[in-house]
Amino acid sequence: MTDLALDQLRTLAAVVGEGSFEAAAASLHVTPSAVSQRIKALEAATGRVLVRRTRPVAVTEQGAAVLRAARQVDLLLADLVPSVAHPGPVTIPVVVNADSLATWFVPSIAVVADQVCVDVHREDEQHSLGRLRDGTVLAAVAADPGRVPGCTVTSLGTMRYRAMATPGFVARWFADGVSAAALATAPVVQFDRLDDLQHRFVRRVTRRRVDPPHHYVPGSEAYRDAVRLGLGWGMLPDLQSAALEQTGAVREIGERTRIDVRLFWHLAQLESRPLALLSDAVHAGARRHLS
Repeated sequence: MTDLALDQLRTLAAVVGEGSFEAAAASLHVTPSAVSQRIKALEAATGRVLVRRTRPVAVTEQGAAVLRAARQVDLLLADLVPSVAHPGPVTIPVVVNADSLATWFVPSIAVVADQVCVDVHREDEQHSLGRLRDGTVLAAVAADPGRVPGCTVTSLGTMRYRAMATPGFVARWFADGVSAAALATAPVVQFDRLDDLQHRFVRRVTRRRVDPPHHYVPGSEAYRDAVRLGLGWGMLPDLQSAALEQTGAVREIGERTRIDVRLFWHLAQLESRPLALLSDAVHAGARRHLS
């Protein structure tokens, strides 16, 4: 592979991060034509198509390695010549699951906010590593402990979920206990179509497939409120449900409803002070909030 120009690498990262050539141009303070020319030059230099001209722009499989290199070079330059590479805090793209984002993650990184900026991508904890593999992010909170090439992985701790609902909902739908028949008819709240926590609980109880009525509420706080307002039952993390349970707003739908989700921190293997600061803050926050 021939030498790659720094401005071309930064332009690739901007195009993928911003989602379009126009938005990338605005963030880089250049014209869309300049962005297009840089990407074409980079593709010519590598001999590969690096991005799909879709909306939003998507990196190709071949472009993922170049994007990952672009992210890493930018971080290394921030350490080497911070005043030239970054007049302010360096921005680190990271993927985090919605429940961590709504509970422990943001308070954890607040202590380094004056030194590191984050570009958070939200993704289900079971599917976060795809963003790390394709170079979109440099760090990930994920439930998958599998090693991503070029990255380290360490344990963060466990988020505990329990099947919760309002007392009135439990009295109506689970008066005779949490049975296969009750779970087949009681409405359930799903975060989205990738969320399998409720399915895991149902399979554990029923040992067979059931298809209850579903609400889809794709927002962590909105999901909690949907359960609190009686739309259905759902798996709530203890970090969200503890206060509601104390006031009597929600309760477990039955016994032994617990599902523990172990979380891991995946980090690009780079000697970078901003990356180290972020990682230390995440680990310290996880120790405070996770079990």
